[in-house]
Amino acid sequence: METMYNAFWDHLKEQLLSTPPDFTCALELLKEVKEILLSLLLPHQNRLRNEIEEALDMDLLKQEAEHGALDVPHLSNYILNLMTLLCAPVRDETVQKLESMTDPVQLLKGILNVLGLMKMDMVNYTIQSLRPYLQEHSVQYEQAKFQELLDKQSSLLDCTTKWLTKAATDLTTPSPSSLGSLSSSSLGCSPPNWAANSSELPSPTMVLYHGYLNLLLWDPDDDEFPETLLMDRIRLQEMESQLHQLTILASVLLVARSFSGNVLFSSPEFVDKLKCITKALIEEFNSRPQETMVSVSEQVSWEIHQGLKDMGLTALSSENTASLIGQLQNIAKKENCVRNIIDQRIRLFLKCCLVRGMQESLRDFPGGLSLIKGELAELGWNFFNLMHHNQQVFSPYYAEILKNVIPQAQAQETEVESV
Repeated sequence: METMYNAFWDHLKEQLLSTPPDFTCALELLKEVKEILLSLLLPHQNRLRNEIEEALDMDLLKQEAEHGALDVPHLSNYILNLMTLLCAPVRDETVQKLESMTDPVQLLKGILNVLGLMKMDMVNYTIQSLRPYLQEHSVQYEQAKFQELLDKQSSLLDCTTKWLTKAATDLTTPSPSSLGSLSSSSLGCSPPNWAANSSELPSPTMVLYHGYLNLLLWDPDDDEFPETLLMDRIRLQEMESQLHQLTILASVLLVARSFSGNVLFSSPEFVDKLKCITKALIEEFNSRPQETMVSVSEQVSWEIHQGLKDMGLTALSSENTASLIGQLQNIAKKENCVRNIIDQRIRLFLKCCLVRGMQESLRDFPGGLSLIKGELAELGWNFFNLMHHNQQVFSPYYAEILKNVIPQAQAQETEVESV
């Protein structure tokens, strides 16, 4: 594609430099420019639409080209003035740079490139304007379709009920394994014994949020996935994979910083380089954790050695280097304490995103995760948005289920609140 693209512009240059100039390709490009400019107009801009139709009348331009009277500089100035009028402020500087170009080929190429960006700006603006209406319609549409299915199949919420019952049990009988792997057998557990702890019953909203977090620990072989989240299962699996990779990445960075000190890790360039290398190496962590961490330990220790050397700092002793490599390789084990602490803090952050909202959660960032703040914030936003939409759609069904799971007379809330 790149070869064909370059060949086209070379061909255009040959046509314009020929004697007399051949404007065949140039006219086709002007036609495309005209169509894009018209597409950027709002419905009420009829005067400007008529002006563009008149100024870029392709039949007239073709006649002028055939008689050698095509005024290319005048057309270019007119198009650039229009672009200045129609573009977003962020594109002003780019359009101004085009005004200084004298090569017609480079100018046409630049005009089409900026017009492509302007089209994208318009699409983004349109989507942003319509988003509230689209979201409202989406919630109503999904509720109606799900109710149609529920009317035909009364058992459609069985797995959802098991999922919420498991979440409620976790909150009333907390244990180190309460966030452990979920299975069909665990989801099929009996309802929790509320009498044992009736004074501290969880709210329905907290049960739902805990259930959402459990989705990021779901056994991929378990088919009893909540019916209300089946459409989101693939996205949740991707988030689970991202969470796992961020846990390993943060663990590696935390161990590396404990050996090399804050001076080296105060360099954004060094941290970004180490993150980039580690991310690439841990892509196959799930299939071969031991081998992966051997590669990571060797590469990270070398990067730290080189980084300390470049900054004129004392290199790690052979004993510290061996300890660093050993601790990095130990991250491959599921019971590794650093890995478990990082995993718990990431999940706590995601829970805070649901409970307190994204903005407040980002202001109060968990300790030890600052080195992956950007990546974790992105995961948090994706998780929050997905669960927020799901809650908007299915909250009536969740509220009805939780009335039976949590005794209504003693519950802290009577219905599932919106985020």
